[in-house]
Amino acid sequence: MMKSLLAATAIIALAAGAAQAKQLVFCSEASPAHFDPGPTTGGNDFDASSRTIFNRLVEFKHGGTEVEPGLAESWEISDDGLVYTFHLRPNVKFHTTSYFTPTRDFNADDVIFSFERQWKEDNAYYTYLSGLSWDYFQGMDMPKYLKSIEKVDDLTVKITLNEPNSPMIANLGMDFASIMSKEYADQLEAAGTLADFASAPVGTGPFQFVDYQTDAVIRYSAFPDYWAGKVAIDDLIFAITTDPAVRVQKLKAGECDIIPYPAPADIADLQADPNLVVQEQEGLNIGYMSYNTTVAPMDNVAVRKALNQAINKDAIIEAVYQGAGQVAVNLIPPTMWSYNTAVKDDAYDPAAAKAALEAAGVKDLTLDLWAMPVSRPYNPNAQRVAELIQADWAAVGVKANIVSYEWTEYRERGKAKDRPGAFQIGWTGDNGDPDNFFATLFSCSAIGVSNYSSWCDEGFEKLIQDAKTVPDQAERTKLYEQAQVVFKEQAPALTLAHSKVFMPMSKRVIGFTMDPLGIHRFDNVDVAE
Repeated sequence: MMKSLLAATAIIALAAGAAQAKQLVFCSEASPAHFDPGPTTGGNDFDASSRTIFNRLVEFKHGGTEVEPGLAESWEISDDGLVYTFHLRPNVKFHTTSYFTPTRDFNADDVIFSFERQWKEDNAYYTYLSGLSWDYFQGMDMPKYLKSIEKVDDLTVKITLNEPNSPMIANLGMDFASIMSKEYADQLEAAGTLADFASAPVGTGPFQFVDYQTDAVIRYSAFPDYWAGKVAIDDLIFAITTDPAVRVQKLKAGECDIIPYPAPADIADLQADPNLVVQEQEGLNIGYMSYNTTVAPMDNVAVRKALNQAINKDAIIEAVYQGAGQVAVNLIPPTMWSYNTAVKDDAYDPAAAKAALEAAGVKDLTLDLWAMPVSRPYNPNAQRVAELIQADWAAVGVKANIVSYEWTEYRERGKAKDRPGAFQIGWTGDNGDPDNFFATLFSCSAIGVSNYSSWCDEGFEKLIQDAKTVPDQAERTKLYEQAQVVFKEQAPALTLAHSKVFMPMSKRVIGFTMDPLGIHRFDNVDVAE
């Protein structure tokens, strides 16, 4: 609570110093790992970096999954689906900050650098941070698909693939594809201060980074030379507030203008407050729990299925989601194209689960049960979910030890290929394509990055890889429907819930758009005087 009060004091002081400026305070739910969106995976990381400071070649329209021009004004794709030619927007400026003054506009060199740093091992930035991994770039098989990225001229870039990839344009609208300044990167390399690239960011986006008081406050200012025009908000502040109850208190007290992920129990009260507006929409998300399929006895599909059967998902939905979620049968949500309605969920049957464990020769099983320390759009209270699963498993003779760490460390530890136990995690779609769920989360190439089950199934892999090469959505749908059948049969994870997402805000906030991709963007927001 003391940290919360200090953050509030900092905000009040800032407000006093900028009385004439339009200011928006977003009470974000977690501290960012840093401000480089390439190697990060958390929505809170992206809110703090890619969606404020940076742009991409293509962008998603506010409130949807349709792609529109970004730093690329237009593009063409060859008839064979292998060559993408991007025509870059002229006269785009990079931020001028206390630590960097650009000498040129954005050009093709920046695009090539932004991808090669994640791709080429001889690039100085490939390992510029300790323990760095390019989770999205690797997990989405970009090294497999990319043949070359070439500069045609300063404002034209040609990307050539080794084989067709139907989701490629949508993928390039994702956070990992944010475009960085090569000039700034070269300056830091020459000075031997590469790590500053993640702590003192420079982009072309609507907001410039001002400063970060660790675990407390991030400050941004509107970029006056933004290529799409200066945004309405002058000062954007992220007041980091990890406790959802405290976020609600601060919103009601006027210390925050917008908060994410309120506790379900608080929603009715927020909706009844005449000073607030509560937006809501079905989330393009999945909360799930990965079993490490390489560690006995979870390497046995019968054991994984038995553990699933022992869990009363309906009770979890009622107790934790409180009307704001539905039981997840498949990995993708029902609102996404290719959802397979014929797949049946594992029935809750403790007696059958116990018998199956005994038949598999499993006795006195003790598991680590991992629980996120922060509320997420797909799981408002992972600690409580863990407690309910712990009780369900105890009823069939399985002992669960609940494990948790700070949010960034939690995800890093979860990547370990030999990590034991069951790992609670989840996902909000990045681009509206099923590939973003199937391949990013459970492809063989995602093991060690975002495939927390370390699961590599030959049949599943062929289906999802074939689906990338087919341009016709109906044909892709058939392949993804089959992939969902394999996933359910092999049970590398417990599919727990798809949740509705709520965004409470002050009535003074104008124009905020909820996004199915879980993005919190403020470039279209204004505040009433």
